[in-house]
Amino acid sequence: MLLTGASRGIGHATVMRFSSAGWRVLTCSRHPFPEVCPWDAGPEDHIQVDLSDHDDTVRAIDDIKERLNGGALHALVNNAAISPKAEGGARMGSIDTDVATWSHVFNVNFFAPIMMARGLIEQLKAAKGSVVNVTSIAGSRVHPFAGAAYATSKAALASLTREMASDFGRLGIRVNAIAPGEIDTSILSPGTQTIVDQQIPLHRLGTPDEVAKIIYVLCTETSSYVNGAEIHINGGQHV
Repeated sequence: MLLTGASRGIGHATVMRFSSAGWRVLTCSRHPFPEVCPWDAGPEDHIQVDLSDHDDTVRAIDDIKERLNGGALHALVNNAAISPKAEGGARMGSIDTDVATWSHVFNVNFFAPIMMARGLIEQLKAAKGSVVNVTSIAGSRVHPFAGAAYATSKAALASLTREMASDFGRLGIRVNAIAPGEIDTSILSPGTQTIVDQQIPLHRLGTPDEVAKIIYVLCTETSSYVNGAEIHINGGQHV
C-alpha cells in the first residue's frame, strides 16, 4: 500500500497497522525518512515529495512506479494535508486568507489525491485495489480552529471521493473516505477540550489507531462492497 502524509499522527498509526498485518508499505511525506521510526520499513520504501508542487508530485509518482517494479498496488491512502494558521495560531477565515494560501492548501489536500490515484491507476486496477481519502469533520461544518481553505478543500475532497467511486469503481477500484473529528495528535489546537466536553457524546478524543483501524477495513475484503462512502470517526460529534 501507499500512504501519503506518513510523518506523524494518523499516518504513523496507519503504517503501523498495515505493517503489523504483513503489508509492504510505501510512504510519502515532505520530510525525509526519520532515523527513529516506529515501523520496520527502511528508507527504500519512503519517497520524499512536496505535494504542493505539481512537478514534484509527478516525479514522485514515477518513482513509486519504479519501486513497484511492475507490481500491483492494493491500497492508496491519501492522508497528507495542511491547515495553515494566522499569526499566533489564529484561524484563517474566508476573508483574510490570501489566494496563494488557498492554492497551496488545495494543491496538497485536493489535487494531490487525484493526481496520485490517476497516476497509479493501472497499478490499482491490477490489484482491484482500494483508495481511501482522508477528509475531515471540518468539511461539513464551520470549525472553530480549522481554516476556511482547509475546510473547503476537505469538502471538495469528499465530493471528489464520490466522483472517483463512480469512475474508478467501473475499473474494479473502490474509493471511500474517512472523516476524522478530534483525534489525539500533536496538531490539536488549544481549546479542543471544550469541544470534547460540549460537543462529543463519548466525551473523549479519538486515537490515531482508531482511525487507522477503519482505514485498514476499507482496504481489505471486509469492505468489498463499500464504495463511495464517507465514514465519520468522531465519537458522535457530527450528530
